[in-house]
Amino acid sequence: MTEQRQIRPVSKGAWFRIVFLIFALVNQLLVVYGKSPLPFTEAQLEQIFSLLWTAVAAIIAWWKDNDWTEKARSRVK
Repeated sequence: MTEQRQIRPVSKGAWFRIVFLIFALVNQLLVVYGKSPLPFTEAQLEQIFSLLWTAVAAIIAWWKDNDWTEKARSRVK
């Protein structure tokens, strides 16, 4: 009798890393063929990353600070 092992799902971090790797590879290919690289400056990428980081942190803090689930609302304070 063989035991079936459950396969865990791919993490969100892995998806983000593959997307950024694809952007980097596309950018390199464009440079190699003399085309304009992806239209992002380093400063713009830093601003976008900062905005996303702040938005994610705000949403997590907002979610954790409020009782949204039925289980959480039913707790006795």
